[in-house]
Amino acid sequence: MSGLALFSLKYPSLLKFDNDRADDIIQHNLRSLYGIRNVPCDTYLRERLDQMPPRLLRKTFSTLFAQLQRGNELTPFQFMDDHYLLSVDGTGYFSSHQVHCEQCCIKNHRDGSKTYYHQLLGAALVHPNHSHVLPFAPEPILKQDGNKKNDCEREASKRLLTDLRREHPHLKLIVIEDGLASNGPHIQLLTSLDMRFILGAKPKDHTFLFDWVENSTVQWHELTDEKGHHHRFKFINRVPLNDSHFDCEVNFLEYWETTPKGKVIHFTWVTDLELTPSTIYTIMRGARARWRIENETFNTLKNQGYHFEHNFGHGENHLATIMAYLMLLAFLIDQIQGLCCQLFKEAVIKAKSRSRFWEKLRAKFTDFLVGTWEDMYLSYLHPPKISLIPDTS
Repeated sequence: MSGLALFSLKYPSLLKFDNDRADDIIQHNLRSLYGIRNVPCDTYLRERLDQMPPRLLRKTFSTLFAQLQRGNELTPFQFMDDHYLLSVDGTGYFSSHQVHCEQCCIKNHRDGSKTYYHQLLGAALVHPNHSHVLPFAPEPILKQDGNKKNDCEREASKRLLTDLRREHPHLKLIVIEDGLASNGPHIQLLTSLDMRFILGAKPKDHTFLFDWVENSTVQWHELTDEKGHHHRFKFINRVPLNDSHFDCEVNFLEYWETTPKGKVIHFTWVTDLELTPSTIYTIMRGARARWRIENETFNTLKNQGYHFEHNFGHGENHLATIMAYLMLLAFLIDQIQGLCCQLFKEAVIKAKSRSRFWEKLRAKFTDFLVGTWEDMYLSYLHPPKISLIPDTS
């Protein structure tokens, strides 16, 4: 809980949190808002979290998700036929030429030097019409997963998606991923887990597929939206993925967008969703929502007050990974409040930016006794008139 408080209050460093913890006001607020009776020092916090297997935090993510389901708060995320878009992508959260542990991946350079790093595979519910995202528990990319990006992410995705299906056996998912995922073994995994998919596909990685489409009868469809963007589609159903997986049939969608200024954007995907003139526009928008895990998740963590790339501690076992999990957990709680808590939403609007909101919130946390989160948000929306002008009469 102290680690969660560190990240939900957006402390810039563990040292700053440790320096504040002895203050009577902060101890009171940690007890009333987080249930922490004895605040550990930074050394003890690191030592305890370093021994904690990251998988123990999966239950916390799934419990919060279950509360959203019971409260019918997932309805805005429904995409096609009651399915939800699950965006999956990897990111790094630690890198050093010297500091390392047994869990570190290693990159060997030509000059003989080494880079030690940690990465994780993230997964989040996204929707093309909404900026909110709902992350699930991530999956660390382990040293034994391999040295190549596609090998590492492929092995981690097996664990992540299998765990997701076990924890949410009835959740109807459409997995959206980049071109690394459009291969036979991964598509077979998705099919076995009863997950639909929209995956990026690049010509240089799928020569057989693109040649097959080029020599086949395809359908075309064009439209111009109300903003003047011209959309052009080329599609065909049931084509072989490649010659190695000839029996693995996919539906192929190629897309061009021309903006009013003449800029052309081009994408290609493979999917198991049926492509028709009435579905291709929706499927295209779902495929492009994949970037929300990068823009609304990873970039938010890096640039909007969460300090994702700051080293809060590396440890000898799991500390770096646990810190990344706790930061994502704090982010998930913030996303849930942004969906469900009217006071939170009004406070963020008043602050005009998330970063400024975190600064104001932490200032109240450090300077005033707070009983509940409701009191915290109300005090920001309707601040009491407190005068610091001395009476010199």
